[in-house]
Amino acid sequence: MQTITVHTTQNIDIDYEIAGIGERIVARIIDYAIFISFYFIFIFLIIGKMPESALIICAIIMATIFVFYDLICETLLNGQSVGKRIMKIRVISLNGNRPRFGQYLLRWLMRMVDFGITLNLGALLCALVTENGQRIGDLVAGTAMVKTHPRTKIDSLTFRPADDGYEPIFKEVADLNDNDARLIADVIHNYMKTHNAMVVYNMALKLKEHLKISTLPPDMNDLQFLQAIIKDYSHVSAMSEPYQ
Repeated sequence: MQTITVHTTQNIDIDYEIAGIGERIVARIIDYAIFISFYFIFIFLIIGKMPESALIICAIIMATIFVFYDLICETLLNGQSVGKRIMKIRVISLNGNRPRFGQYLLRWLMRMVDFGITLNLGALLCALVTENGQRIGDLVAGTAMVKTHPRTKIDSLTFRPADDGYEPIFKEVADLNDNDARLIADVIHNYMKTHNAMVVYNMALKLKEHLKISTLPPDMNDLQFLQAIIKDYSHVSAMSEPYQ
């Protein structure tokens, strides 16, 4: 299993499993299949029922969406397209921050080299020979493609609302945001996988400083502290959401 270590801005090292070539290819096939399906639906429902000028406009709109599809999806869906989400892979930034729009834009622009000029060989060969499985666009943008299925499982626990009667242990979690909670979840998962206690210790230390928590309840260790923070944040977030 090939992994990549990302050093976050909180000085925590998180290990991610690099997405395989096969998973990326399948994700691309899924994305193409979506467009092909829409195309045939368009042909079946529209052609013959609209004037030629309207058909041309619709064709231009569809072509534009196809061209900008990856850029739009990765920007709005946190580094994923529909195919990537189904295959549970996504784009991350190697500097530990959430990828910026400029990084997504660079990846998208380099598609001309990765998939166009080199007829997909540039992306394939580069991903095979680079240490972190990066295509040319990733090398230029400072990004990589990683698996998300372990984190998906963590997220499903992270944001599960607690019982209405639950009383948070640390009300200071109100100062956190979703990205903070996801990072804590990643640290917990990383510990479960590697048993590297240092990542838990460093994360707990940073959280105590950030939330100004001087002491923990008796018999609570650093891992239990992180788990309590996750549970408290889930509850506070759920309680703060407006009723539908």
